[in-house]
Amino acid sequence: MSETANNGTVFDRIWAFFASVKLSVVVLVLLALTSVLGTLIPQNQTAMYYHQNYGEALIRIFELFQLFDMYHSWWFRFLIMILAMNITICSLERLPRVLSIVRKKPALDAEKFRRHKNRVDLTMEGPAAGQRDRITAIISKKFGKTSVVDTETGFAVFSERGRATRLGVYVVHLSILALILGSLVGSLFGYEGFVNIPEGETVDRIKLRNSDTTVPLGFQVRCDDFDVSHYDNGAPKEYRSDLVIIEDGQATVKKRIVVNDPLRHKGVNFFQSSFGTIPGQNLTLSFTSKASGMSYEKKIKADQPVELEEGLGTFVLQGYLPSYPFMGQDLGESYVGTISVNGKEPEEVILPLHFAKFDKMRKGAVSVEIVNFDSSHYTGLQVTKDPGVYLVYAGFILMIAGCYIAFFMAHQNLCVEVVKTGDHSCAVMVSGSANKNRMGMGMIVKKIASHIGNA
Repeated sequence: MSETANNGTVFDRIWAFFASVKLSVVVLVLLALTSVLGTLIPQNQTAMYYHQNYGEALIRIFELFQLFDMYHSWWFRFLIMILAMNITICSLERLPRVLSIVRKKPALDAEKFRRHKNRVDLTMEGPAAGQRDRITAIISKKFGKTSVVDTETGFAVFSERGRATRLGVYVVHLSILALILGSLVGSLFGYEGFVNIPEGETVDRIKLRNSDTTVPLGFQVRCDDFDVSHYDNGAPKEYRSDLVIIEDGQATVKKRIVVNDPLRHKGVNFFQSSFGTIPGQNLTLSFTSKASGMSYEKKIKADQPVELEEGLGTFVLQGYLPSYPFMGQDLGESYVGTISVNGKEPEEVILPLHFAKFDKMRKGAVSVEIVNFDSSHYTGLQVTKDPGVYLVYAGFILMIAGCYIAFFMAHQNLCVEVVKTGDHSCAVMVSGSANKNRMGMGMIVKKIASHIGNA
């Protein structure tokens, strides 16, 4: 029995901890500081960017606490879950008391209304009994459903509305929980990545942002055509891609996308993000002999050996690389080949597209330079998936509804008491109360009193 009591005590302490408003304040402050930190430390940048802007020691600390992608870090998700538990338990702690008010039928007691500040007193001609139907009809039309109680000196008409509006704050709490759950679902099961698709080619995987990890789409995407228009100064005006979704070998969806008009399929969104050209496998190269100074142009195809003049050897184009690192720098798009002279070991030849004379640094018997190359367009797509987005949408809708209920609606009670003061006169008291916006309730009381007095 003692053990049970102790367990109950521990549970009560845990419950009280999560039901504390102080916990809400602390978590919200920590989340605010996190947002500031996320602004000061750029998120999801490349490794090169961080190495250029932070020291090695700081990078290790930041990586330990996942500060380069803090909104997907374990500790940020932990704070969000603590906030969700705090909101849930705070709501459960206070909800029974509010539900009892919502469910409880109000006591029809005119005495408590006589003490309210929102009160208007009238004197009317005619017997009190003759006012019953008329006043009841006015209140039913202008305020809400009525209940009539006879008193020793006359009668009282009671009415109330908006009892359920006391639950508006809980609608707001539910909206916050929906937003939190939606963000967690999106963080855990969603992704953001990129893919480049050359014209006429098909992909079924994408590369995650700032990562070498690839994820399958579950279907194929083909780029049938890409087109770009330019302004007079050469800047791109509009670029568009004709995309096709292929499932089980069949084209199921076709759409031409432009910027801000994405293709959406099975929760995956394809946004037009960039474009470029991909060099092909056919080149025209110039080979210059160091001994004679003569240059020879030759058309080259990938993986096809080409014999050079003057016995300069054999050249083989091996392929294309989107980037080539050299002495800590990125030379950008480059072709790679080999040249063999008189049976010696092949020597690597790097041909950057943006550094035409680069191969002269090799100081070989022959230098190689790109004269021309074929190319094709590719479309660059930003690809996102967020399975929690519908929860977020629901949260926003609930937030708007809850705020409207909480700030613009109230639980209002009205009492009109009619007291006989003579055979042909009576006194009328119009009084009302509200759980918020008492000034507004005072205006309602005056308006109803005006209708009763002028009818």
